[in-house]
Amino acid sequence: MRYVLEGSVQRSGQRVRVNAQLIDAETDAHLWAERFERDIGDLFALQNEITSRIATALNLALVGAEAARQTEHPDVLDYILRGRAAYWKPTGQVGNRWTDAIELFERALALDPHSVEAQSYLASALAARASDTRGSSESAADVDRAEGLVRQALATSPLDPMAHYGKAQLLRKQRRCPDAIPEYEAAIASNRNWASAYANIGNCKLLVGLIEEAIPMEEMAIRLSPRDGLISYWYRWIGEAYLLQSRSEEAIVWFEKSRNADQELAINHARLASAYALNGDTERAAAELAEARRLGGQGSYASIARTAATAYWGVPKVRALFEATYLVGLRKAGVPEE
Repeated sequence: MRYVLEGSVQRSGQRVRVNAQLIDAETDAHLWAERFERDIGDLFALQNEITSRIATALNLALVGAEAARQTEHPDVLDYILRGRAAYWKPTGQVGNRWTDAIELFERALALDPHSVEAQSYLASALAARASDTRGSSESAADVDRAEGLVRQALATSPLDPMAHYGKAQLLRKQRRCPDAIPEYEAAIASNRNWASAYANIGNCKLLVGLIEEAIPMEEMAIRLSPRDGLISYWYRWIGEAYLLQSRSEEAIVWFEKSRNADQELAINHARLASAYALNGDTERAAAELAEARRLGGQGSYASIARTAATAYWGVPKVRALFEATYLVGLRKAGVPEE
């Protein structure tokens, strides 16, 4: 057995501590370690939380370890694992994330054109790249290719969770959240520890106007994967839910977490600038707005009109709430109307 999971359990009064670590048996290297401390309370709930957290963390650790392992003759699995490692790369280390992942999944498919996993991951990566390049000819080509791959994967394996996840990602990138939610739910039915699926359901619920239902989904994702590379998004989506409810103080807490988790995303600073301004802290709002503009490049957050024209905020009801909160905050932070 190449990988070994070791652990220990200690109890003190009404508290229990679980230590777990993953070891590469061939090199004796420690790949991952975590400590869990909870009140005993409901032992079944405690057991479910700890096992879910371990399963999520081990999945990420194993993908990274296998992707880093050198092989003289890469095969389909090697390329898929390397593609997964690139796909799930933390947001602060994006680089050529989608290009790298797509190239590796393409290589896997070249060796095995019928690999459902490679088709599904490639479709999801293409959908993500299409979102980054929306409106370009490359974007349209990526969407077309992703749709074809999803159809192939689900025709071959109708219950495959990654195929449903890939379809959900494509639908969400096409702004079809009502259709994406059941696809994410189908993926979760096969893997209750799929943190990003819960988070994306939360984002979809926010965009369709089910704002109060969005927060528990993000909180579930955070509990399952508290050190996830995508956690900056999850924090921000909770902040947005509070902002849309005009609860700016609570929004600030989550926007600060989002900014601290990834300080290179302009939108994190812009959201925080708006919330600070709505809360009357114009000095910090101006500083965050300046950083958002620096990171966003020429013309970013130059005017309310431009920001409103280029943003997607979901159904009309939700867009109206963004205009009544987020855009009002940006105005107070110093963004001119035109």
